[in-house]
Amino acid sequence: MICVNQYHTHLCGEVSEADIGKKIRVAGWVENIRDHGGIQFLDVRDHYGVVQVVVYDEAMLSDVNRQCCITVEGEVILRSEDTINPKIATGKVEVKTETLTVLGKAPSSLPFEVDSSTDTKEDVRLKYRFLDLRNPKVHNNIVLRSQVISFLRNKMSELGFLDIQTPILSTSSPEGARDYLIPSRKHHGKFYALPQAPQIFKQLLMVSGFDRYFQVAPCFRDEDARADRSPGEFYQLDFEMAFATQEDVLQIAEEVISETFKKFSDKKVSETPFPRIPYAEAMLRYGIDKPDLRNPLEIVDITEIFETSTFAPFKNKTVRAINVPNCASKPKSFFENMLKYATEELEMMGLGYIKVTDEMEFLGPINKFIPDDQRDNLIKKAGLVPGCVLYFIADETNAAAKLAGQIRAELGRRLELIDNSEFKMCFIVDFPMYEIDEETGAYIFTHNPFSMPQGGLQALLEKEPTEILAYQYDIVCNGVELSSGAVRNHDLPTMIKAFEIAGYTEEKIEENFPALYNAFKFGPPPHAGMAPGIDRMIMLLTDEENIREVIPFPMNSNAQDLLLGAPTEVTEQQLREVHIKIR
Repeated sequence: MICVNQYHTHLCGEVSEADIGKKIRVAGWVENIRDHGGIQFLDVRDHYGVVQVVVYDEAMLSDVNRQCCITVEGEVILRSEDTINPKIATGKVEVKTETLTVLGKAPSSLPFEVDSSTDTKEDVRLKYRFLDLRNPKVHNNIVLRSQVISFLRNKMSELGFLDIQTPILSTSSPEGARDYLIPSRKHHGKFYALPQAPQIFKQLLMVSGFDRYFQVAPCFRDEDARADRSPGEFYQLDFEMAFATQEDVLQIAEEVISETFKKFSDKKVSETPFPRIPYAEAMLRYGIDKPDLRNPLEIVDITEIFETSTFAPFKNKTVRAINVPNCASKPKSFFENMLKYATEELEMMGLGYIKVTDEMEFLGPINKFIPDDQRDNLIKKAGLVPGCVLYFIADETNAAAKLAGQIRAELGRRLELIDNSEFKMCFIVDFPMYEIDEETGAYIFTHNPFSMPQGGLQALLEKEPTEILAYQYDIVCNGVELSSGAVRNHDLPTMIKAFEIAGYTEEKIEENFPALYNAFKFGPPPHAGMAPGIDRMIMLLTDEENIREVIPFPMNSNAQDLLLGAPTEVTEQQLREVHIKIR
């Protein structure tokens, strides 16, 4: 692995007892300097590990500061028994320095301590990212990233997929997130766009006669940042299959994802096949379409029990409930804090509950509003047992689902119900094809507009649009959406009708999506695919809470590259060349 040269004969992390008595050279960065009464000890680190170097001549260190780059030549000797460091692989040996050469100087004052850089403000870390990446924890995240990507590439090739690169300079799409636009020098007033995903191209590859395509694809979206989404650029394992059904794609995805997580983590990973949970069921049971299945709590719909209720908060509302076992004995403060969370964080009007005694009696503020003739029904429907607490959430249907999901998640967190030693996977399937835009009242696509509706053209012609389901699916791990995918709508008449419901004329389809429109006239095969997010996978594998911790050179939360200073101004000449005038 090592190139033996004037800089090193050995890697820092691989100097061992077998090298005792040998004269070697190592090179790396000075991590620490310790003065022990005229004898200096240096921790020298390279990509592979750290080795201790001992210096008896202080004059050698006249230009040496922490984080400067050096090469050292000397004899490998055994450490004394009381100085052995079992925490590092080289802890039984050290290098007795004969010559030391500074290869790259560093200032005496550093912007932060490298070994604790993760405690530094993010903007400072990103400005000096080259230092931040020397932190072993941060460094190892990027090493793991490389290993995961290599494994994914090999696995996809093993499964018969071809690695094909699609264009970076493309055309702007009217669907999805905001594009990054690139002005054309040769074509006045026209723009390229960076791809939000290789969606169009991978579908065209299927029409072109390729059977299985994949790539580690860069995607560009002008979106706001959040913990699991980095602004600007991200990477996904993009793949597509010809003559494939939804189940074919799900089986490939679960094999690849399962093997990846098992290889790069010691945590328990869901066995295949992963659960297939319909969207409607997920929204009912978990209040969200990316449920964390490590949380055992589930939501039940008890609306019918309160259909005749005169209790104002429940009247003419959707009522959801969460049964929390072994919760009745919690102190008063627990219930007060949950109420505070509901009213202050979620802006709910309140959070009602009942406690169930050992005698199956109900205690609590909601008790008196439960119809007498419905108590047995409530026990059965909500699965009530002695010692449990039943929380009530009432609102309009969509709001009730969302709020119940948030209360479920918070209860899971406060009660420490989440098992952090496992990865729990599932597929969410059967997404609705359309939803109603709250502002315009028009039908809009809920998910990918190029998805095949379940029931095909007939469903589009006969069903109310919001009742139509699509062959769309997500893969979810521990409450994080790893991927979306779909069986593609490859039939031109069906695609035309699907877009017509969303307000597009055939002329508009041809104008906005000319490549697919034309290609689908020439024998398109059925095809389907998905694209697991690589950054999110690695974020989960490393137990990082922020996705930027696993990206080598991320933008900050304000979409700025603080290392290079992007975005930046350009010269007037550059603007003239691309025919742009700043307003």
